[in-house]
Amino acid sequence: MQVAVVTFDGFNELDSFIASALINRCRKNGLEAFITTPTPTVTSMNGVEVTGQRPIEFAAEADVVLIGSGIRTRDVVADDRLISMLPLDPARQLIGSQCSGALVLARLGLLAGMPACTDRTSRPFVEAAGLTVLDAPFHAEGNVATAGGCLASQYLATWVITRALGEDAARAVLDYVAPVGENQETVERALHAIRTGRPALR
Repeated sequence: MQVAVVTFDGFNELDSFIASALINRCRKNGLEAFITTPTPTVTSMNGVEVTGQRPIEFAAEADVVLIGSGIRTRDVVADDRLISMLPLDPARQLIGSQCSGALVLARLGLLAGMPACTDRTSRPFVEAAGLTVLDAPFHAEGNVATAGGCLASQYLATWVITRALGEDAARAVLDYVAPVGENQETVERALHAIRTGRPALR
């Protein structure tokens, strides 16, 4: 399975890099993520220039599409040409968004009838798009998911790995990357979040 981590100019590094790094720990099991960009290179909100691994057209054929956030997402959703390059289909793809990426899913009509998660800065814009915003880091219905808060990208990646390869694969990845001494807590928090929308509390 191939994952398109859609990354626009002005992107948040935590959103794109955490999700892709966690998912790519499953490459040996056939799950691989690619930074997918509308131009050959994009520059992050902090000035980090990245070369895309796949062009944005790849999103249409990928098995999983994750839409990252950034400081220019409202420009993205206002760009009809750019939006037309994302013919996503939740009937055959897993589709998720991170923070302001919910605006892109809303613009594509993929969040109709479901609430969304986003970050605090993006919340008023997501609500202005007619969506109910949850006070939670993660929410999924069927093949569509949203995550809110930069570090919730771990939950989005956990959802993808669990759906693609099962909970044991997600546990293995989370256990490996967890802070030393917090392995079980990290694993259970993430898995609880994708089951309930809220991380487990100790």
